[in-house]
Amino acid sequence: MSVGTPAVVGHCDELLTALGRFRASAHITQRWGEQLAAVLGGGGRLLAAGNGGSAAQAQHLTAELVGRYRDDRPPFSAIALHADTSSTTAIANDYGVDELFARQVRAHGRPGDVLVLLSTSGASANLLSAADAGRAAGLRVWALSGPAPNPLSAGSDEALCVAAGSTATVQELHLVAVHMICAAFDAALERGGR
Repeated sequence: MSVGTPAVVGHCDELLTALGRFRASAHITQRWGEQLAAVLGGGGRLLAAGNGGSAAQAQHLTAELVGRYRDDRPPFSAIALHADTSSTTAIANDYGVDELFARQVRAHGRPGDVLVLLSTSGASANLLSAADAGRAAGLRVWALSGPAPNPLSAGSDEALCVAAGSTATVQELHLVAVHMICAAFDAALERGGR
């Protein structure tokens, strides 16, 4: 039985190598999950945004918080900014794509809330504008990006940058980060409930 073509097996090899390096970032996802539990548990909210596959990862994060990750628990306020098609298309039409997320951050964000921005390149203009809007409004701005250095990681309060050569591997490790954040979030809630 064939193992697969070099391109297919090579993808697994790249992911395995990148995951090994990424494991050293567990302390960041732990801290983010704990801080998110404090913010959302105190009535704050999470805003998340990305483009393309990163939008899907952002929406995955918000779904885990509004729904549940593993065990049943109360829902928490988490909004995927790209998911409101009427707002996004109106903003893009009236203000330009660069304002797509920034305008929503100014509308929905409150001081102390958390803004998570996901980008494989770390260079998307609409996410850079959102980071600026978030910091100006007093939100904590966290970036999940591809390799550092990049403008988004530089323009955020904290960044978790994935050292991987392909967009697919960066996105896969962003999903791992989402699940690690959720695991830390749930564990912090459980500790706080005791």
